[in-house]
Amino acid sequence: MSTVYLFNHIGEMSMISGSSEYTKSEIREIIISTKLSLYNQNMACGAHAIRKALENSNVRPLPSISSIGRILSRYGLTYQKTGLY
Repeated sequence: MSTVYLFNHIGEMSMISGSSEYTKSEIREIIISTKLSLYNQNMACGAHAIRKALENSNVRPLPSISSIGRILSRYGLTYQKTGLY
């Protein structure tokens, strides 16, 4: 089991743990939180980098790179967005 920490748009932290498999909505929130965290640390934050971070955190089920890209696009978190989220 793994614990994933999520941060919302104003910096409040929440935790998802206690399950070996996450729901679709939890996966979506983990992807968004990971994107924002990587971006704010000036690290690579595209779909490939997010998938690697999820893999390192033992998130299951592990979404595909294309699924991560679709989620980022749906929430406007894609290329050429400027400023801290």
